[in-house]
Amino acid sequence: MKTENRNELFETTPVPKAFLILTLPVVLSKIVSLVYNMADTFFIARTGDADLVAGVSICAPVFLLMVSLGDLFGLGGSSVMSRLFGEQRDEEGKRVSGFTFYGAIITGIVVAALMLVLRGPILRLLGAEGQVFFYASQYYTWIALGAPFIILTLIPVNQLRTEGLANMAMIGSIVGSVVNIILDPLFISVFGMGAAGAAIATVLGNVVTDIIFAYCIAKKSRKLTVDPRMSKVSLATAGAVLAIGLPSSINNLMNSFGTAILNRSLIAYGADKVAAMGIASKVNMLVAMVMIAFAFGAQSLIGYNYGAKNKERLREIIRFDLLVQLVIAVAGGALLILFAPQMIRLFMDNPAIMENGTLMLRRMVLGLPFVGVFLVCNTLFMSAGKSMPTLLMSLSRQGIIFVPVLFILSGVLGFDGVIVAQPAADLLSALFGVFLLKASKTDREIF
Repeated sequence: MKTENRNELFETTPVPKAFLILTLPVVLSKIVSLVYNMADTFFIARTGDADLVAGVSICAPVFLLMVSLGDLFGLGGSSVMSRLFGEQRDEEGKRVSGFTFYGAIITGIVVAALMLVLRGPILRLLGAEGQVFFYASQYYTWIALGAPFIILTLIPVNQLRTEGLANMAMIGSIVGSVVNIILDPLFISVFGMGAAGAAIATVLGNVVTDIIFAYCIAKKSRKLTVDPRMSKVSLATAGAVLAIGLPSSINNLMNSFGTAILNRSLIAYGADKVAAMGIASKVNMLVAMVMIAFAFGAQSLIGYNYGAKNKERLREIIRFDLLVQLVIAVAGGALLILFAPQMIRLFMDNPAIMENGTLMLRRMVLGLPFVGVFLVCNTLFMSAGKSMPTLLMSLSRQGIIFVPVLFILSGVLGFDGVIVAQPAADLLSALFGVFLLKASKTDREIF
């Protein structure tokens, strides 16, 4: 695609068409990525060992930590680059891509070393003990070793879209995911590696994705780079990347923190409750991940038009984005409620886990429409470079809102309070996002 045609996509192509061109590849790649994440849970759950499932579920915050660090550079960089490209400052945008690419690699190496040194304390902090600790340690060790590759994956997948190369981002994600899906049953069941096998398959899938992304940037892109000589940026530009990337990173850190707190609350009711929540969460992500993909797939379109000061087009994009979010949330949520028992049974045909997993899933999906509103507000702040509202949004849903809600509801309702805490927090987070739109006057700038 020629550069002028890529600019046409952002500037003049009808909004629904431009929105779908940029977001559908992201949605498809996210779905495949979700399938391989679910494959870990599926093949592990088929062993029938609740402790094994709980061990892998307890490590979910560790993976989310790496995603948060990838977003520090990936989402922060793509937000800055979208606005720079909208302002026709392509050379500066290219340097941002180099800075974030190598920044992610260095960060991944440091994280891997720290996580291996602190393995025992971190696993105990997450609530692992006894046999659950044994399985969690196997999974954790290999995920920690793969930290540089996992973190790096988040950089090109976000930035290729800023140049209209969403299809290439999709191809890299899908190929890596397929590799993971193929290796999962081999390592987990055939070779009998259990939790370690699931982690190794995940790391190798990310390695393949990184190789494909690096090739696409080097051979197909005009605005991005993997040349280390093009990785130097000014302190002001680096600060702009981190100002948006840090809140995005904190958002995932809060997801990690919230998941850890939730698992610690559930472990008191037994490992089967943690396993049931791990399975229900993966099923819920079938819809939530599609919503997230549409929201962040539209980020480059929003950022470009915000940088170009095309307010009329920007308003149309945001309205269409919100409509898409609500339709997916309502339709997808209804399907999950209807088929919840069957979905849980696919993973583990255990009466207790099926009963609890079904209940948890049906409660969880009630928050999906509010998640849609939250996502639109969050990506709008991020694309517009509004660092303080972005930071507050990142701290809210799984942190300053979720944790108090969890403690209050669990204290009042016990187990029932634990499993309704998330949809309650989703409602409050959506209201908080709308409040910030008004308080920051962002709504006046656009509407």
